[in-house]
Amino acid sequence: MRNLPVVTKNLLLANVIVWLLDSLLERYGIHLVEWFGLMNWSYSSFALVPGSFHIWQPFTYMFMHAGFDHLFCNMFAVLIFGPILERTWGERKFLLYYIVCGLGAALTQEIVWSLFMPGQLGVTIGASGAVFGILFAFGWLFPDEKIYLFFVAPMRARMFVILYAVIELFAGFAHIAGDNVAHFAHLGGMLFGWLLILWWKNGGNGIHLFGNTTKGDRDRIGKDFSGYHYHSSLDNDK
Repeated sequence: MRNLPVVTKNLLLANVIVWLLDSLLERYGIHLVEWFGLMNWSYSSFALVPGSFHIWQPFTYMFMHAGFDHLFCNMFAVLIFGPILERTWGERKFLLYYIVCGLGAALTQEIVWSLFMPGQLGVTIGASGAVFGILFAFGWLFPDEKIYLFFVAPMRARMFVILYAVIELFAGFAHIAGDNVAHFAHLGGMLFGWLLILWWKNGGNGIHLFGNTTKGDRDRIGKDFSGYHYHSSLDNDK
């Protein structure tokens, strides 16, 4: 933990602390999700009561998780990819990117609820939208780096991102019985991450969705790539 950059470290700590607090309070019948989980705004009365939509929920929901496995999967991704992006962009840009992806995922989920579940109870929690944005950024910036699918099959980062996006899109429309995952929120995190990167790249002139990024492109998103391989934790895995 001592070698982790500051934003990544604090995101990990914040998510773990909130999960521990939530788990503790649930033993006493206090459910933080009713106040801080993302509620379906088309269902809510907007009154200051638990289970209704509140303006802070698009931010607070991304620090709450349904269980240890949910927390572990999301924080493992932050631990792996977060330091690389934070050292690439710097602390402020990385934090901004993380939050924008999380907020974008929340907005996407609310739109989906309004279109397909108007007036029905719905709640979403978890950092997955921000995590999928992180994954997208890694695939954009380092498309040829290898990611091991299920820790076994090596795959280039760009293909890994495309595969995950396709799976999420299919699962979102498939309506698989018992599937409570907010697939469109994941895609929303990717979408808003893409839009923010394009904005950083001065409107995306001459920019391709995937492929080799030019030095000029990298400069526009605040990265000196000359130090990447020195700092990257990926090198330790090769």
